[in-house]
Amino acid sequence: MAENSSCCTPEGAGRTGGTDGRSGEVTATYKVTGMTCGHCEGAVSSELGELAGVSSVQAVAATGLVTVTSKAPLDEEAVRAAVDEAGYELVGQAA
Repeated sequence: MAENSSCCTPEGAGRTGGTDGRSGEVTATYKVTGMTCGHCEGAVSSELGELAGVSSVQAVAATGLVTVTSKAPLDEEAVRAAVDEAGYELVGQAA
């Protein structure tokens, strides 16, 4: 597989959340309270997307779950600080 493949290339077609098979990337799901709408999702995604190594963020207000894909495991305190900066509260990693 090409090293720079994405969901927009034949090599990466069909990739969605979870462990996407790219070497060295990890996916973690966090529970965040206070998100109620698309604006909330965008605020949390924006702050988490600025953390070093983060390649994608998917926040879902309806469930309070935020899925983050990164090059290496993230420090939970850095995640907590980013969520706090967005105005929400990190409960912790989802089970």
